[in-house]
Amino acid sequence: MIQDLASSRPSARKRWGFVFCLLLALLCLVPSLAFAQEDEGGSRSWRISRFHDNIGVMDDGTMVVTEQISLVFVGSFRGIHRRIPVNYPGPRGTNYTLYIDDIKVRDAAGTPLKYDSRRKGDYRVLTIYIPGATDTEKQVQISYTVRNGVRYFEDHDELYWNVTGNDWPVPIDSASAFVSFPSDGNGRLRAQAFTGVYGSYDQEATAEVKGNAATFETTNPLPMRGGLTVNVYLPKGTVGQPSSLRRAWWFLGSNLIVLLPVFTFAVMFGMWYVKGRDPDAGLSVAPMYEPPKGMSPAEIGSLIDDSVDPRDITSTLVDLAVRGYLRIEERNEKVLFFNNRDFVFHLLKPQDQWSGLAAHERQILSKMFSYGDQSTTLSSLKNRFYTAIPGVKRAILEELKRKEVYRVDPDSANMYRVLAMLIIAAPFLVAQVTGVYQFFNAPLVFVIALAVSLLIVWLFGRIMTAKTLKGSRAEVSVLGFREFMMRVDGDRLRRFPPDTFEKYLPFAMALGVERHWAQAFQGIIQNPPNWYTGSTYPGMWNPIYFTNSMNTMSNSAYEAFTAAPRASSSGSGFSGGGFSSGGGFSGGGFGGGGGNAF
Repeated sequence: MIQDLASSRPSARKRWGFVFCLLLALLCLVPSLAFAQEDEGGSRSWRISRFHDNIGVMDDGTMVVTEQISLVFVGSFRGIHRRIPVNYPGPRGTNYTLYIDDIKVRDAAGTPLKYDSRRKGDYRVLTIYIPGATDTEKQVQISYTVRNGVRYFEDHDELYWNVTGNDWPVPIDSASAFVSFPSDGNGRLRAQAFTGVYGSYDQEATAEVKGNAATFETTNPLPMRGGLTVNVYLPKGTVGQPSSLRRAWWFLGSNLIVLLPVFTFAVMFGMWYVKGRDPDAGLSVAPMYEPPKGMSPAEIGSLIDDSVDPRDITSTLVDLAVRGYLRIEERNEKVLFFNNRDFVFHLLKPQDQWSGLAAHERQILSKMFSYGDQSTTLSSLKNRFYTAIPGVKRAILEELKRKEVYRVDPDSANMYRVLAMLIIAAPFLVAQVTGVYQFFNAPLVFVIALAVSLLIVWLFGRIMTAKTLKGSRAEVSVLGFREFMMRVDGDRLRRFPPDTFEKYLPFAMALGVERHWAQAFQGIIQNPPNWYTGSTYPGMWNPIYFTNSMNTMSNSAYEAFTAAPRASSSGSGFSGGGFSSGGGFSGGGFGGGGGNAF
């Protein structure tokens, strides 16, 4: 067997022979690749011999920019990419978009050149195809209109424009700019220029103002990724200031994320209108002397607000006691100077007599008396009953759905809410990922818009559940029953059966009106129900004190029901399972960008 395994493997000599041949081939290939790269790199190069901007500023502040880029190609090229920034940091965490349109690309003779224009991230990218770009010098003229390139301040205006951009990977032999304005600003125009890499304060350029125009010229070549930036001070009135409406329109276009709450409201309202509206019950709320037939306190409590609340679950304990399944005993023990109150639940009907109970009622009893005990204390349920809470909530909602009171139940409403959030986020995410728009350029606006949108989703999510006609009528009946319990007086209650107080007490607890219900019976009933034993009864019993005890038990019960043991911090998880008017620098202001040849 060992010989067979050994013979099935290639010999060490063959293996090392193969490795040696592979290394030899790679050694022979590397010089060839290096030579090819050197040959290719040495045969193709390009640079910018001159970059000139002709900028005309109109009366309304609109700029017409013409870039004349003279390119020297050594070797064969197809054209250039020109990247122009269009997104800039705005004031107070907003975004500022430069609106560029009317783009035209021509050669030195004025003949239009083929080009592609696209938005990529923060840039407008022009891919310009230059015929005959082989061992020659070519000139490309790019003209475009800038709607909002002038900056406005309280005491002056300003043109702060990056002529060449600071992202060219080649040197620029010389750069210049000519800027004209509609008026000379009463002879108070001032101009300066900055050169070098981004952030440089070098001023290796001349700046001269003549009447309503300023000229700029570099005095030394610009290095790779070096640029020319011009800055012209404009007295107020030199150019017209845009109207408030136009500025608002520019702001909206620069910060489209502000439309997120509007879009969110439209989507959520549309989804609610189609799916979440309750039908007209055709009934008005009027006092009802009993709850809807066949519905437990937990079910009517959940129906009224479309959610299972703590009181809906704990009211079931009292209801089970009223119906003869439990007896509740209150115990007060004094330990030193403190009173310790606890409740004991005695099971009166064995499990084989639970067939008439709803699913959530059986689950509660099963968890309380899980080991066949006939009695249990409320304190003993702490840290072990919490596992039953999700099942109890689910069972209550399932019972309501079985009774056909919901067209869109709370679980489905949550699904619609998630679906709406996906619909809302989809276009914004697509625009962000594809680079069509950058929504994170305005962080403060983004956070505010997102917060408002989430609030809208949350508010609509609360009303997204929709009842059937049967459910709407049941809700009207519940509201009428609650109205009765809040307004009934003692004289009328004396004509009701003697067990009315305890029979409807669980419903009053589920609806949150148990105090009104108890006050109505003050002076009418004198003895506690036979299913309840208190430490101070029967001598001092009255319905208000009794209801307070039920509230105390209810609050203590939910605290015990939801209490879970703390997780250990040790052990393994596998066991058991820029807007500033002062200063300047190269690369500042609008404009700029760069490009490369291809």
